[in-house]
Amino acid sequence: MLKYIFKRLVYILIALYIIVTATFFLMKLAPGSPFASERAFPPQIEEQLNAKYGLDNPWYIQYKDYLIDTISFDFGESMKYKGRSTNDIISESFPISLSLGIEAMILSIGMGILLGVIAALYHNRAIDYISSTIAVLGISVPSFILAGLMQYFLAFKLGLFPVSGWKGFIYSILPAFAIAITHAGFIAKLTRASMLEQKNSDYVKMARAKGLGKWTVVFRHTLRNALLPVVTYLGPLSAGVVTGSFIIEQIFAIPGLGKHFVTSITNRDYTVIMGTTVFYSIILLFAVLIVDILYSVIDPRIKLKGAKK
Repeated sequence: MLKYIFKRLVYILIALYIIVTATFFLMKLAPGSPFASERAFPPQIEEQLNAKYGLDNPWYIQYKDYLIDTISFDFGESMKYKGRSTNDIISESFPISLSLGIEAMILSIGMGILLGVIAALYHNRAIDYISSTIAVLGISVPSFILAGLMQYFLAFKLGLFPVSGWKGFIYSILPAFAIAITHAGFIAKLTRASMLEQKNSDYVKMARAKGLGKWTVVFRHTLRNALLPVVTYLGPLSAGVVTGSFIIEQIFAIPGLGKHFVTSITNRDYTVIMGTTVFYSIILLFAVLIVDILYSVIDPRIKLKGAKK
C-alpha cells in the first residue's frame, strides 16, 4: 500500500507540474492584460504596475518565479483586489465552496443510490420506469438550467427558499440540489445496472435460500459489491461538483472560490487564476487517489499491486 501511494504521489507531482506549466502559458497567450480596463492611467503608472507584479520581466523569469511561488504555495497579491493576497482569498472563500460541495455530494450519492436500488428491486415495473425517467432527466438537464428553474418556481413564485445569497443553511439548499441532481442521475444508472448484475450471482441466491429478507440481502450482500462502480464515479463526481459550483455560485451570488475564479478570468487577474487553478488541481488529484484506495477497502479482493508469482 505504501509503495503504491508513493508511486501515485510521484504521478500527482508530475501532473501538477504539467497543469502549472499549461496554466502559465495559456495565461501568457490570452489577449489583453490585467490593467486593460484601466487604460486611462498614464503610461508611467501602468509601467509601475507591471514592474510591481513582474509582468515586465522576460517570460522565462516570470515562469521561474511562478514555479517558485507554486512550490512555496504563495501566489502573491491579487491584481484586482487591492491589498488582498490570493492565499487570503482562497482561505476565506474555499470553506464556503467546500461546505456547498460536501452537501451536493451527500445529496447526489444518497439520491442516486436510493433511486438505483429501488429501480433494481422493482425491475421492469412502474417504479423502475419512474426512477429511470427521473435519472435520465437529471442527466439531461444542465445544472444552470435547473438552478434558474428552481430560483423562479421555488424561490420567486412560491417563496420557499431565498433567491440568492449566503446567510445560513437555507441558502445552500437550492444550489446544492442544482449541482447534485445531474450527478444523482449518473449514480442511479450505475447503481441500478450493478444491482441487477449482482442479483443473479450465486452468493445472492444462497442468501435467499437461507431465508434472508429482501432488504437484508440488499444491505448485507448486494449493495456492497454494487457500490464499486459508484466509488469509481467519485473521482469524476468531485470534479463535477467543483466545476459545477463555478457557475452555480455565480447564479446564486455565493461568495465561494468558484465565484472568485470566474470573476478573476473576466478581470484577467493572473495571480488569482493561477492560484485557484493549482489549488483545485491538488484537491482533485488527491480525490482520485483516495477513490483508488477505497477500492481495496470496499472489496478486499482488489489488489493495488500484482500478486507475486
